[in-house]
Amino acid sequence: MKKSDFYFDLPAELIAQTPIERRDASRLLVLDKDSGAWEHRHFFDLPEYLRPGDCLILNNSRVLPARLLGQRLPGGGACEVLLLIDRGDKTWECLVRPGKHLRKGARLSFGGGELLAEVTSVLDGGNRLVRFNYEGVFLEVLDRLGKMPLPPYIREELQDRERYQTVYSKVVGSAAAPTAGLHFTEALLQKVQNMGVKVGYVTLHVGLGTFSPVKEDNITDHMMHSEYCVIPQETADLINETKRNGGRIICVGTTSCRTLETWAAEDGTMMANAGWTNIFIYPGYKFKVIDALITNFHLPESTLIMLVSALAGRRNVLNAYKEAVRERYRFFSFGDAMFIY
Repeated sequence: MKKSDFYFDLPAELIAQTPIERRDASRLLVLDKDSGAWEHRHFFDLPEYLRPGDCLILNNSRVLPARLLGQRLPGGGACEVLLLIDRGDKTWECLVRPGKHLRKGARLSFGGGELLAEVTSVLDGGNRLVRFNYEGVFLEVLDRLGKMPLPPYIREELQDRERYQTVYSKVVGSAAAPTAGLHFTEALLQKVQNMGVKVGYVTLHVGLGTFSPVKEDNITDHMMHSEYCVIPQETADLINETKRNGGRIICVGTTSCRTLETWAAEDGTMMANAGWTNIFIYPGYKFKVIDALITNFHLPESTLIMLVSALAGRRNVLNAYKEAVRERYRFFSFGDAMFIY
């Protein structure tokens, strides 16, 4: 299967630059994965498509304000560091700019010296290991000095950084938001629970690799990035109970989907687990546990549209995407949503 099989024309102006005022007022394209039929709705209409006994699975990862803007020492030239993975001992794997000036031994200052750092190693591929020096709790320092690491396709400054967090975000560690969940309000979540829909949580810390383009023409040659994920025992039990009782497992976002499909047994039984996943889901994949998916609109030729195509069929998805472009839906992180059932 070729990368070009997942291409569609996406006008740049349809990539949403800012969130809409009301989270659940985004548009919702409802897609029947068997027939390919669609409906145009709004996200607040979602409860009409849910049934008592269904189970929503949400990713409760919280985005780290991981983008640090500072100065190089000595001299004061500007620098930027983006935290990727906590390697322990106050050391993080990072992306840095300008790379030519941030070699091993380079010293950095952020917040007028509140946070100091040194590049301790240059890794294969260009990432750096950076060791930080600070007083107090690192996450509190980061909360004061860091900025949200918005995707490269978003060029507008985010005025309220909580709008790049889900209302149920809890476990800090993502470099990007699990964006399908951005449409939920606390009131909407309560409404679906009141109608008998169960809600369970997993954690997958989204890495910046989620934005990495597929470069190989043959998609099976693409190497997925690894991300850390957790399925608690109570969520595993909830999924197994839902399946036994004939309910549907509905993942909110591709991250929740990838987490469940990583750890599910071949018969769909879910077990509590934690570890790294690099699962790559594309057409031909046989889903073990999920029945339906809430997701945003993804970019052409991305691994995310490949995953959606595995669930609903490539032709159905591309037809629905063409319709979304015609109807001027908003795409990507701050964009509109799909419910695929």
